Amino acid sequence: MAVKVGDSAPDFTLKSNKGKAVKLQSLYKRKPVVLYFYPKDDTPGCTKEACGFRDSYEVFQKLGAEVVGISSDSVDSHKEFATSNNLPFQLLSDEDDQVRKLYGVPSTLGILPGRVTYIIDKKGIVQKVFNSQLNVNGHIKTAIKTLEELQ
Repeated sequence: MAVKVGDSAPDFTLKSNKGKAVKLQSLYKRKPVVLYFYPKDDTPGCTKEACGFRDSYEVFQKLGAEVVGISSDSVDSHKEFATSNNLPFQLLSDEDDQVRKLYGVPSTLGILPGRVTYIIDKKGIVQKVFNSQLNVNGHIKTAIKTLEELQ
């Protein structure tokens, strides 16, 4: 069952591109979290999305939020992807897709891992869900708009 607006964000712990275990709850206890699921490192749409979040990272920081990306790529793949694109935020490795399943992130056409962004407030409540495989810029714009509304 898919996580929706008003739900408590399911907690999880995954390894980041920095090699550390990251627990979602420890992030949102400090600040709102923009949690974005994406299909694959180093693909055109995913690179565009990650770079969009990177280019707007200062805006997210001013809004008091943290950005976190999740895909099924390995920690090593995430390290390379983050380094080559100068990504200032963490990428988490969900190699067995357990967190993707926990959130009910749908696949696209039954074959591509879905691209879904969740805005989670400091109480751990999902405030917005944006699901679009093709509108990668919409993920960034929607996240910023939602965070502004939460101010």
